[in-house]
Amino acid sequence: MAEKNLTLVTQFLLTAFTDCPERALPLFLLFLLIYLFTLLGNAGMVVLIRVDSRLHTPMYFLLSHLSFMDICYSSVTVPQMLAVLLEHGVALSYTRCAAQFFLFTFFGSIDCYLLAIMAYDRYVAVCQPLLYVTVMTQKTRLGFVAGAYSAGLFSASVRTVSAFTLSFCGNNEIDFIFCDLPPLLKLTCGDSYTQEVVIIVFAIFVIPACMVAILVSYLFIIVAIMRIPSAGGRAKTFSTCASHLTAVSLFFGTLIFMYLRDNSGHSSQEDRVVAVFYTTVIPMLNPLIYSLRNKEVKEALRKVLERAELS
Repeated sequence: MAEKNLTLVTQFLLTAFTDCPERALPLFLLFLLIYLFTLLGNAGMVVLIRVDSRLHTPMYFLLSHLSFMDICYSSVTVPQMLAVLLEHGVALSYTRCAAQFFLFTFFGSIDCYLLAIMAYDRYVAVCQPLLYVTVMTQKTRLGFVAGAYSAGLFSASVRTVSAFTLSFCGNNEIDFIFCDLPPLLKLTCGDSYTQEVVIIVFAIFVIPACMVAILVSYLFIIVAIMRIPSAGGRAKTFSTCASHLTAVSLFFGTLIFMYLRDNSGHSSQEDRVVAVFYTTVIPMLNPLIYSLRNKEVKEALRKVLERAELS
């Protein structure tokens, strides 16, 4: 009978924000506005990079894929969160929950890999500027992006299979905004050691591995910048990396807090705030970070707006 009960969970109930129903409508409107800005900003970035020939460079090619991933990444979670707020809780079937977890892990992993590849791109641009054109060829950057998508698919597949072969029993309520790993692990019972080891191992190949690649790249970049004799030259060179470094700090900072920490002593409300930040706020901020701190993007946007006014 005990073994039979372990297979009775056929759906999960997302109950985030149901403890504060009076805030549901204001939060719904706020997150809806942020989501619309996310779609508009990232789609606009992709289109701008496509239509302006001056942005047809390896860095902006990678940025266009990052913007596309941000659209997909937020679209997996934010509409679900809006439904939870509007309906004061949403029931998800076992399959739908697994699909959401897979897509979130897939797009999130690709985001990590793309940020690491962009760090390498900045390394080549700063440390080996004369070889940049020959190193970051179209074939190379297409290979990098294909590798990021393939690695994300493999990692997401293994982690999803490992997570959803766990035994869930008892309470099926998830006090969270979507089907994510930390709240799902709280619902498990029985022996889950093997699956958890697999999940942790593949997590190491995403977040820490990408962080190491980024840190090593920026270590070489800092050394190269410090060798530039003039302060103006150092500032100009560093400015080419500032947008990427800001995006990396925000994204990986929240991921580390959420996934690479001791889960004890953290409230569900705190986890929700962090999850909202990396699923909702950061995808909206990325286009702003890369446009406000980048003269080439601002100039391209200005010319597009001028053409629109003339037409």
